[in-house]
Amino acid sequence: MAIKPPPPPWEVLQQVSDMVGGSGLKGEVDKGMRALAQSALSRMDVVSREEFDAQADILKRTRERVVALEAELETLTRELEALSAAN
Repeated sequence: MAIKPPPPPWEVLQQVSDMVGGSGLKGEVDKGMRALAQSALSRMDVVSREEFDAQADILKRTRERVVALEAELETLTRELEALSAAN
């Protein structure tokens, strides 16, 4: 039997909010859930979107540079082989 994956966090938050309804506890529950979510996120090894985008840009430029260097190496290797064959 397949195990059903847990619901996404936003669904859990919505369910809790629906259970509390319009009572005076809603603000306290929202505050507690928000603190719990922030605590969980702070323990995770995550980066900001800006940092992710910056690193992705660096990786893209690095890959482009590697491709260019590989092409240059291939050209130089062919030239070296042609010189070696001529001698």
